[in-house]
Amino acid sequence: MSARNASRRFGPRALSLMVGLAVTGAVVVAPAAPASAAVPGLVRVAVTSVSNSTDFRSVTATCPVGKVLTGAGYELNGATGEAVVDDFRPNGGPATAPTAVTVGAYEAEVFAGNWSVTAYAVCANPVAGLVRVAATSVSSSADFRSVTATCPVGKVLTGTGYELNGVTGEAVVDDFRPNGGVAAAPSAVTVGAYEADAFAGNWSATAYAICANPLAGLVRTSVTSVSNSTDFRSVTATCPAGKVLTGAGYELNGVTGEAVVDDFRPNGGPAIAPTSATAGAYEEDAFAGNWSNTAYAICATA
Repeated sequence: MSARNASRRFGPRALSLMVGLAVTGAVVVAPAAPASAAVPGLVRVAVTSVSNSTDFRSVTATCPVGKVLTGAGYELNGATGEAVVDDFRPNGGPATAPTAVTVGAYEAEVFAGNWSVTAYAVCANPVAGLVRVAATSVSSSADFRSVTATCPVGKVLTGTGYELNGVTGEAVVDDFRPNGGVAAAPSAVTVGAYEADAFAGNWSATAYAICANPLAGLVRTSVTSVSNSTDFRSVTATCPAGKVLTGAGYELNGVTGEAVVDDFRPNGGPAIAPTSATAGAYEEDAFAGNWSNTAYAICATA
């Protein structure tokens, strides 16, 4: 059939309709691009030490083969404020992605009961640009020490860690605070530690920042408990809908070295992405004043 006959058979209006349908159909059938998960394969793994009454306990949680560490947590079991975490140390380095976290804890006072420590590793499929950076405070015998680890320019904070050096159970971390906010990606973590009892020796604090290339939807959320003088305080920070937890932090307000965070626990499991973090704290010695506990969650697009 000639082009001329075709145009006469269908007519200009019919041809216009066919072209319009073809264009419209192309728009309808084109799939919408799905939002990409910022941290695919995210899970939480846990390892618990032996339970006994020795003074020191250490345990390491390692990510499954092929995954990297974006954040971490810990839990002291059975010690109820009588032990403190001295080491909360992700491995890795300024050019190496972390894959494990080591948690070491000392009895703060002589404690006759059995207790153990659990290390939690928040792990994901490889994340672009993931590294661990560290900053250490001066070493002295002053009562308080504060230090901030900041991600390299162009990177964001996914997780946190710390280490107290030389003080062996005589200091507690009071401030473990990622920066950022509900509309701002974190890029640094501040560690503040007090002597729990008078300590004559020199000591220092190290802050660890786990950092990556920018991640979709990365924010920091926070929740603060009530402020009162009871012995125990627990609070959970939850990620906004559609986001998952890559790391966390906490802050004790008003207690200046007289309380210890006993639980710093991301939820989730070996096949479930975490979406929240709980911080539970006990008074280490009797404290008459009011105090509160803040939990921080670092969250990215699921």
